[in-house]
Amino acid sequence: MSAKPSNEPETPRASTVSAAVPGDRAPAPDAAGKPAVPGKATNDLAAQDQGPLWRQDDGAPVSCLEKIKVLNENYAELRQVAQDAFEDALLMGCSEAQIRDVLRELIDALDNPYRNAKQRPEER
Repeated sequence: MSAKPSNEPETPRASTVSAAVPGDRAPAPDAAGKPAVPGKATNDLAAQDQGPLWRQDDGAPVSCLEKIKVLNENYAELRQVAQDAFEDALLMGCSEAQIRDVLRELIDALDNPYRNAKQRPEER
């Protein structure tokens, strides 16, 4: 038995994109796809699919959408690589605490090649 085609137009779905203050955003939908509670922005990295709220040195949020897009893509890629390495190490019998320590040390050892470019002339 086949369903009869409806002549009624489909009801448009509500958009998941909403206007927000630059740098502010609502949490990602939950695993069931339900929208997050409006007005509850979060910076809990483990609970986000989109990445953290990116901030400048003065604490102001990064507002350029293209910069945020690149930062979020880099974050997602780095998170996935770290997750894969973490799981591999666990499967090979490494201590979870040691793996976490090694990953923290890796991040702490990253070099900022632009540090001097951001300093004021009197600070150099």
